[in-house]
Amino acid sequence: MTFSRLADRRPVETRVERDDGVVFSLRGAGGGADLPHDLVHALVETELGMTDGIWGCIADGVVWTTMRHVSGRQPPHAAERSARLKRERAAAIQRAEGVADLVSRSARGATVLPGEAAALDLAPARLADAAAALADAGRRWRALPVGETWTVQWRPPPARPGRRRR
Repeated sequence: MTFSRLADRRPVETRVERDDGVVFSLRGAGGGADLPHDLVHALVETELGMTDGIWGCIADGVVWTTMRHVSGRQPPHAAERSARLKRERAAAIQRAEGVADLVSRSARGATVLPGEAAALDLAPARLADAAAALADAGRRWRALPVGETWTVQWRPPPARPGRRRR
């Protein structure tokens, strides 16, 4: 994933190359000094080892409406697979949105109630570690000159024996 730092108030451009060689471009929220929403997800999901969040879904074949196909041959029945995965992972995707929001608020020093982290099954120490990593990323993003890029390698944790990851 390559995130381009654009001027204030402009949507963020992200280039995504999946392991199968298919490349997409996303236009997302954020811009300027604010960490892009998609980058927040990438960092939080990586930090917490979430394989079923937004980026895990993209890696497995989900294509969101904000994604534009750039290159590479998509597998047969890609649209059907994407729709099926969205349905199957709806709860996990919603949880990933909640976790990203919670960690982001914590990184900014906003109040996070203990029950919020517990409701998302997120241990306070893991929340604190992820928030610290996100706050550091925010400082690095703000220091990145306009026009520069930040590349993130999204890798799921190694599969457990007996489980096959597609």
